[in-house]
Amino acid sequence: MEVTWWGHATCTIEDSGVRLLTDPLFVRRFAHLRRRRGEVPPPEAAVADAVLISHLHSDHLHLPSLARLAPGSTLIVPRGAPAAVPGLRMLRRMRGLLITEVAPGDEVRLGPVLVRAVPARHDGRRIPVGPRRVPALGYVVEGLSRTYFAGDTGLFDGMADAVGPVDTALLPVGGWGPYLGHGHLDAARAARALELLRPRAAVPVHYGTYWPIGMDGVRPHEFHAPGDEFVRQAARLVPEVAVHLLGHGEHVRPGAGR
Repeated sequence: MEVTWWGHATCTIEDSGVRLLTDPLFVRRFAHLRRRRGEVPPPEAAVADAVLISHLHSDHLHLPSLARLAPGSTLIVPRGAPAAVPGLRMLRRMRGLLITEVAPGDEVRLGPVLVRAVPARHDGRRIPVGPRRVPALGYVVEGLSRTYFAGDTGLFDGMADAVGPVDTALLPVGGWGPYLGHGHLDAARAARALELLRPRAAVPVHYGTYWPIGMDGVRPHEFHAPGDEFVRQAARLVPEVAVHLLGHGEHVRPGAGR
């Protein structure tokens, strides 16, 4: 199993010959955000057998980035996403994308790999377009290894039971602005999630990539520090977990499954 971090929440998970892409975001700038670190992912980053979408926020369900996928690509999305986001229906029609809607507990078989949707604690609205709520999700990818992609989430009761045993956890440790709202993990809370989940390895994501334009001098440590702080907090709480701090475009093979 191999994980590549492209920046923000965008990762490639390769397991048993199956290539999965998470929350693709392939632009230098969108809305009020600018990519401040790392190059825009290369064309090969958009090559995937399936794409996992965790929730409807535009930095996770980014329609122009999804338009870069090959025609006929499979999207796994939270149940209700096509009804809430008309652009998804247009992509299905114009690009021939195959959309599978899932809720917590649902499973999708992709050859030798099983993808299981798990709950997340995060606002599921398509902000700021409308009030329709679609529950946010995480995913567990089960092949030779078990990999948890948390999407965006806060800590929640029953998290360890809902996710189940995993070998590698891809956890958000920051955000794209100087303050984190409800339903997010910062470095300390992400380390607490590690303490609950007890994987063999972890990769911090969702930090150090995008930042609001014109706010470079506002709480800059919230952009630069979350990865190193997560390493420090994890070493204090769960020293047995191997934390892999990746640069943009770097990959790691955390090891075989249990």
